[in-house]
Amino acid sequence: MITVGKLASRFALSRSTLLYYDRIGLLSPSARSAAGYRQYSEADVERMEAIHLYRRAGLGLADIRRVLDRGGDTVHRALEARLLELDGEIEGLRCQQRLILELVRGGAGGGRLGQGGKRLDKAGWVAILAASGLDEAAQWRWHAEFERLAPEAHGEFLESLGIEAKEAARIRKRSRELD
Repeated sequence: MITVGKLASRFALSRSTLLYYDRIGLLSPSARSAAGYRQYSEADVERMEAIHLYRRAGLGLADIRRVLDRGGDTVHRALEARLLELDGEIEGLRCQQRLILELVRGGAGGGRLGQGGKRLDKAGWVAILAASGLDEAAQWRWHAEFERLAPEAHGEFLESLGIEAKEAARIRKRSRELD
């Protein structure tokens, strides 16, 4: 039997994550010590290994619980559904990548939006991303990918939007931290 702290450490999780897993019924300890502390058995550790594997595959906690509780072809269906989600995400990222490359190379009106030579600014770019269905978290992932794939071009792009150097540095730093 191992404690919640040791189990958390073994899987590089916080103690509160394991307590949450217990609350939602995803991973409950097999026993409690005399003092009431959670104690996990080898079977619990094996279940945590499966949870960890499925999380790395991108499954949500509800899907993982269904997979572990029902077994059978539930695993196959959940993984196929995740593959379809990934295909959509990858296609969305490819579209964004093509647009970025076009903008960086001076395409799409030389980095201009609309008629009359009005330059694309930060607000305009955020509006385009939001209209494309990207929420704030997705927009940060977009920045992280841009920073990872083409850091100099990312910096130049931010500058082209009229973003001040201090704010651009903050955006790039946060983008690197997300990656």
